[in-house]
Amino acid sequence: MSHLSPAAPEQLSEAENEAGSRTVTSEQQVPYQPASAGAVGEETVTERIVRVFNACFSGPDSLNTRLQGGAAEPYYRPAERQQPFHLVEFTLDYAASALHEAAHWCVAGSARRLLPDYGYWYAPDGRSTEQQAEFERVEIKPQALEWIFAQACGRSFRVSADNLDAGLGPSAQFKRNIWQQAQAYCRDGVNERARRFALALSAAFATPHPLNETLYRLEALG
Repeated sequence: MSHLSPAAPEQLSEAENEAGSRTVTSEQQVPYQPASAGAVGEETVTERIVRVFNACFSGPDSLNTRLQGGAAEPYYRPAERQQPFHLVEFTLDYAASALHEAAHWCVAGSARRLLPDYGYWYAPDGRSTEQQAEFERVEIKPQALEWIFAQACGRSFRVSADNLDAGLGPSAQFKRNIWQQAQAYCRDGVNERARRFALALSAAFATPHPLNETLYRLEALG
């Protein structure tokens, strides 16, 4: 499922309209495993990402938000009577999906986070060139954040075009825009949620400070 257009009230500011698509490509949907994966009781990388996110944001005195895998499709569910916490669902046990969904949650403003799936409607793969251009426009910020989160985990990042049926991969300009946004985030800062998560991941995975411009190179995006 891919973002095409917001369906939420028009009065939401531009900052609140940046949730975008949350689907990753099939190439990205490969569960990350630690080098010694397989030992009984060992925590996988995906499980560690979930644990870090929930430690940062699940408390009732925090943002009461949990990250959870096992979903057939990614989805965001705001708190309700039957579910007294906000829930960010990612696909199966894929670490790339977990980081992608966490990035969308970090981009979404407070009004968006009160709406199911941030108030966006979706269309299947196979978008037109014009629709793909709109997808790329709204995906710049979340994918730049996803790159930072992946770096904090010591993992590689792949740009998602999310349009395999149409045979349209990520454009060169899309890659450049993501790189420039990652550079800007490092230079100018990210919001408190994104910073907290990135630094907590870096501590959990024992990686260098992730908000360092030199870590993000355009050529690394292929």
